[in-house]
Amino acid sequence: MRSYPTDSPQAAARILALTATADGLVDPAELDWLDRHAVHQSLGLSRSSLLALLAAHIKELREVGHWVDPDICPFDERTLADLMAEILDPALRRRLLGLCVALAQSDEFVAEAESAVLVAAVEHWGLQHAMVLPDAPALANH
Repeated sequence: MRSYPTDSPQAAARILALTATADGLVDPAELDWLDRHAVHQSLGLSRSSLLALLAAHIKELREVGHWVDPDICPFDERTLADLMAEILDPALRRRLLGLCVALAQSDEFVAEAESAVLVAAVEHWGLQHAMVLPDAPALANH
């Protein structure tokens, strides 16, 4: 898979793309949520850039065969680790985790595959504490 500069808008957007594509499809409710919350702007991207990145991500996943088992965990551990490693800034990690949680919930159903991506983010970024604190900054401002 292609790499993006550390902490770049593209690297951050790809983490959201991982969440959106985890269950094998991007639900219209997820796209609506991204638009309603102007996530592209908060990442420093245009709407068309975010959608193009999402489409490129899906194409790349299909071409390189990184979808392992979309019912359980759609991406192999190495791929998840490599992509999560492109986000080093602690504040960006917390913000992305909050966005990913909200995105996964936007269609009113969190698939097991989406949950696997969220768990991978928590583990790779060491944000276990953010998931248990009631006012955790990771889940605020989404």
